Order: sequence, then C-alpha cells, then structure tokens
Amino acid sequence: MTRSAAQAGATTRAEAVLAGLDDEQREAAQAVSGPVCILAGAGTGKTRTITHRIAYGVHTGVYVPEQVLAVTFTARAAGELRARLAALDVGGVQARTFHAAAMRQLRYFAPRVLGGPMPGLVENKLRIVASAAARSRLTTDRTSLRDLASEIEWAKTTLATPEDYPARAKAAGREPPFEAAAVAQVYASYESAKQRDGALDFEDLLLVTAFALEEHRDVAREVRGQYRHFVVDEYQDVNPLQQRLLDAWLGGRADVCVVGDPNQTIYSFTGADPDYLLGFADRYPDSAVVKLERDYRSTPQVVGLANRLIGQAPRRKGLPGLRLLGQRADGPEPRFTEHPDEPAEAAAVAARCRALIDGGMPASEIAVLFRINAQSQVYEAALADVGVPYVLKGGERFFERPEVREAILLLRGAAAGGSEPGLLVPTVRDVLASTGWVEHRPPPGGAARDRWQSLAALVDLAVDLVAENPALDLAGFVGHLAERADAQHAPTVQGVTLASMHAAKGLEWDVVFVVGLVDGVVPISQSLNRPAAVEEERRLLYVAITRAREQLTLSWSLARNPGAKRARPRSRFLTGLAPDSGPTAPAARRSAKKQKVVLEGEAGELFERLRAWRSQAAQSQSVPAYVVFTDATLQAIAETRPANLRELSGLPGIGARKLELYGADVLSTVTG
Repeated sequence: MTRSAAQAGATTRAEAVLAGLDDEQREAAQAVSGPVCILAGAGTGKTRTITHRIAYGVHTGVYVPEQVLAVTFTARAAGELRARLAALDVGGVQARTFHAAAMRQLRYFAPRVLGGPMPGLVENKLRIVASAAARSRLTTDRTSLRDLASEIEWAKTTLATPEDYPARAKAAGREPPFEAAAVAQVYASYESAKQRDGALDFEDLLLVTAFALEEHRDVAREVRGQYRHFVVDEYQDVNPLQQRLLDAWLGGRADVCVVGDPNQTIYSFTGADPDYLLGFADRYPDSAVVKLERDYRSTPQVVGLANRLIGQAPRRKGLPGLRLLGQRADGPEPRFTEHPDEPAEAAAVAARCRALIDGGMPASEIAVLFRINAQSQVYEAALADVGVPYVLKGGERFFERPEVREAILLLRGAAAGGSEPGLLVPTVRDVLASTGWVEHRPPPGGAARDRWQSLAALVDLAVDLVAENPALDLAGFVGHLAERADAQHAPTVQGVTLASMHAAKGLEWDVVFVVGLVDGVVPISQSLNRPAAVEEERRLLYVAITRAREQLTLSWSLARNPGAKRARPRSRFLTGLAPDSGPTAPAARRSAKKQKVVLEGEAGELFERLRAWRSQAAQSQSVPAYVVFTDATLQAIAETRPANLRELSGLPGIGARKLELYGADVLSTVTG
C-alpha cells in the first residue's frame, strides 16, 4: 500500500470515528491535545466519547497508541475501555486502574527504586491492623478492625501521616471507631509492622510509584518517554494520593484529558476530592472545557426531576454546572408515594414489582435502591413473600451477614431454654445486648454502624411480628427467621436488584424504586451537622434518580414499625419536587397538574372523582386542596378502594381527625 493510500485509509477511519457522535461529543473527540476537561452528565455517552477521542487521535496520527495511558477506578471500567477501543480498530493503548498501572511500573523499576524484587502485597489489612491494635492495647472485634483499616486507608489516600491524622480527621468530620490519637497510634504501628515484613499495601503502590518518579530522574525519564497522553475517567473521584501519582506521570506536561461529573461526587468519605475537577480550569487556564448534557439514558420526565433536585443545591466554586437535556421519548411522570410504615412501603414496592413482572417486564430490569445496606432486609422479605426473585448488589444477603448469623445462633440457644409469650421483644433485645449491641446508640465507624443497623433490623422485625401476633414467643420467632432465610436462599439467576445508592453508581435499569426517603436516612443522620456532607447526600440521591431509564418511584414511610407514631419527616430533598411539599407547595401543586399520577382503568377514573371531590371540599372550607388530602393519599385510595372506615384508616395520610372529617364522603365517592 502506498503512503498516500495509507493516509487516505487513516483519514477515512478518523471520519468514521466521528460519525454518529452528537455535536458536543464530536467537539470533545476532536480536542486531542490537552489540557482538556470533559464534563459528562449522567447518561450522556461518556465512555463512548473518550474512546472515540482516543481513536480519533490515533487515526489522525496525533497519538501513538502505546503512548496513551487511560486510567479509571475499576477493572470492569478499564476492560470496557479496552473492548470499545478494539472495536474502533485501536490496539496498544494502556487502559488500566490506577493501581494496576502503578503495579506494572513498580514491578519493572523495583530493582532500581527498592534495591530488589517487587515486595509482597498486603491483600488484607486486618491481620496487621489487629496486631497493631493489640500492641496499642485496644479491645477490638472484626467490625472495629474493619473500621480501623478504613481509617488507615482514608489517611493514606489523603496523604495524612500518623502524626497529623488527629487534626486532619477532626477537620474532615471523621467518626473513627476509637479516639483519634489511638487510631494514629495503630496507624503508626501498622506502618512499622509492614515495613518490617517488607510488604506494601495498595496505597503504597501509588505512593512508592509517585516517589520513584519524583526522586529518580532515570525512572521519570523512561516513564514519561513511554506515556505522553493521559486520560483520567471519573475524575471527580480522584483522591490526593492518585492526583500525586498523576502529577508525577505528567511531570509538568499538560497533555491530559479528565472526564467527570461534579454532580456525581459521592465518595468524599473515602478521600475523593472533587476540587481537582472543579478547579481544573484554574489550574490549566488554557484548557478546553466541553460539556456533555444530552442524556440518552432516561426519559425527559426522569431527567427533569434530576435537574430540579440538583438545581436546589448551592452553587459550587469552579467549573460550570451541568443541566441534563433528555433525548428520549416521553415516559411516565415519576411517582411519589407515602406509606404508613416501612413494611407497608416494602410490601407496596414488592406488589408493584410482581405486577410489572407479570406484565412482561424482566426482573433484571427492576431495581430497588436504598441508602444503607441494613434497609435491604424488609425488601428481601417483602419480595420473597410475593415470590419475586432478587439479587443483592454490593453486599451480603441479610441472613448471610456474620452478625445476623451470630445473633440467630444466640436466639436459637436462648429459645431452647424456653421463653414466655408476651416477652419476645425484650428477650430479643437482651440477647442482642449480649453481643455488645446497645439500642438507640449507633456506634461511630461505617462497618460498626452497618452491624448495629443489621441487629436493629432484627428487633424491628420482632416488633412487627408481635404487633400481628402478641402471643408469639422466642421459639416461634426463631422459626420465622429460619423460614425467611430458606425462602431467600433460593437460587436467583434473574431477579430484581437490591442495592445501596453507592453500589448503584454506573448501573441503570428500566424501572427504579428509590425507597426510605426520610430525614435521618436521606440525608443520613451523621451528615446533618455538616452542610457539605448534606450536599453530598443530595448528590447521592441524584445518582439514584438518574439510574432509571423509564419508570421511577420515590417513596417514604411515616413510621418505622406498624402501629408506631407516624411522625418521620420525608427527606428535605423532596421539598419542591414532590406534590404539596411544604413551603413550595403552590409551585409543587402547579407541577402536579402537569405530572398527574399514572393510573389506568377504574383506578384512574376513581382518582379523578376523588380529585373533584377534594376540590369541592377544599373550596367549602377555604383551604388549599393538599390540606384535605395529598395526591399520594388519593392515589392510595384509588388503588385500594377501601370498603369501610377501618380499611380507609390504614392508608397513608389518613389520621383520626381526617377520618372523622372526610371518611364518610370518601367512602361515598369510592362507591360512586
């Protein structure tokens, strides 16, 4: 092939790479010389854009494939980058996680940098942390060891030394499992033990590689000669340690393309620092900034809700914000549903899942998203009760968690000694107290709090069952737990996904239920005294909402247990989004007229009759319509068609006063 023919072929391939991209994606793909910042909103084709950018750079001759290093955060994401580049006829590009890239380089340079072969890696910190804690005379269990290990990881990723850990932890609002000074002592002992063993942990991989580039000119010259063009995916999640390594790779050069979404910054608790993304244009004043805002994932209705949620956040200093533009055909409006208690909320979600699956929706296209893993138990049970298979993403099934297995063994042993009816709940509390669980006192530390919440869920279950059967004893409760565990251990290949909001990032489904939206859960209680942490909770809800392609339901319950006082406030983030939401109710009601609840057939007709009745009742009393009943309450009435006052009183939003005022009229409207 002649040189001109080869050039023509490369030009054709380069043009083909740009075909099918929208205007903004094409602009980003053609910006092959750094510095470049691509602000990519949810569902805007981020991976497509950066792989086409690399391919365009290769096919136009700007890049030598082997001189491109693309780094991301998961092996799955790196594998997807490689697969897409191969499909674009581009080979040789290095697409790796930060740790994999550092490992490859350090293994090669270890003799020069470390004076010998690559040291062994600490696969699990717990053994060394346990020894370090024992030397510090701390009493620990597996849960507190996990939290100690997490604190050490946070310290190392934020470049905090044992000496400055206490001050840095306090400034960051950390909740360590022990006093900060004790954690610092364990951290120092851990580092000493690791050095004596001649081992490196995963944070050391990045730190030592950065040190090699900073202090060894020959190593820096070789690495920087090899890699001339850098792409960093999910840049909003970069931590100070990763940024230090990236700076060492660059060595003062600016041929770097970063890709991220400031609205999806949800990992600050692990050390991620969004300021690197937000301040990119300040650091590189001549950088090109391209915004991808066309959302190809979700319907305009889902996109609109996500925009309204994030639009309520305070403006952050730095790069401009993103406002998604839905590109799909219209779909149903998001649903907002209120429930009397958590089991009722879970039962309603499970019933809806059952109906969707019976109507032909694949179970794998449905997800239930919650804030904390302990919330999964009530949904696992509710789905099992209606015969809907499920898979738990990013965590163990409730009955497989170590603390739950241990608790059930203790409860079984206590039941063998006999128990009295009417004392189930106190007995369960006493048994769990023997494991160190203290009611109403969630401990600090992520793993410890997860354990506490799992055990609290067992107490809540006991309370629920006693409300149904006051004569239930401990043996009956243990038997019930066994039945639930058996039902939920059935093989599930295709199932509804249960996942925390964090675990859902990067995934998407046709139908999404975002549940448990009450203050103290979303936003989580430990964030409430820190405005920055509350705003991260808002972004977490944004991530959950943008997982939905077509159908989205947001729900909350007024009480945790049946029969309890219905006093829990729904999430503050729903103000101005859900119909009749407090100070913005007039605007919300106007929005509700545009966002009618999606009901069909007889339920839809009844819903409209109830709205007409409500309008008349509100007018006669000179009050806003929502003061009579919210749309969510009317929806529940239309769907359940209560036959008497007792059935009506069990619906959300109907207390004794409203039952007295409106009960008879509502039943008359239901019967026509």
